[in-house]
Amino acid sequence: MPGNPLAALASPTDETDIVPICADHLIVNGELAKANAWCVSYDEATLPAQRPAFVPLALWQAHRADEQVAPLLVSDTLLSPEMAAELGRASAIAIDFPTFTDGRGYTLARLLRERFGYQGEIRAVGDVLVDQLDYMRRCGFSAMALRHDQDPEDALRAINAISVRYQPDVELRQALFERRQTQPDEREILACS
Repeated sequence: MPGNPLAALASPTDETDIVPICADHLIVNGELAKANAWCVSYDEATLPAQRPAFVPLALWQAHRADEQVAPLLVSDTLLSPEMAAELGRASAIAIDFPTFTDGRGYTLARLLRERFGYQGEIRAVGDVLVDQLDYMRRCGFSAMALRHDQDPEDALRAINAISVRYQPDVELRQALFERRQTQPDEREILACS
């Protein structure tokens, strides 16, 4: 895709081709953020000059004391309880979507939220499309950095387009039928009044 800022990262010819990326449009907690201070660096050897930055996991581990860096998890990251405990100290975690068809990032976010109880920001970065936003939120993402060609107004409409969900997710722990079983029927409430 011409003009894609991720193209340079797909097959860098040398280390000088790896540059930090800042998304123009960021959705945070269902709203368009006024600014996005964080950049994403895929360089595994050097901390970027631009801060704050999400950096590869090993680089973050080596510079954990630097509060201006946070971990970037690639989609094939294997989360162990020990790693999750270590990540729990980070104020934010970015999860990379190398392509929109790679769904492993959803699993990482859901594991961080549900199994390991992570409370900080989980940000989707990389090939993030408008069509994915509702699913990302339901899996535990609190921020989504849109791909440069995605319209932020479309994103805001899409993230709240579905008002009733049948399946449970990180926000609603019960399926629709379970919620209906625990809530009294509106007709019964009206009949009693």
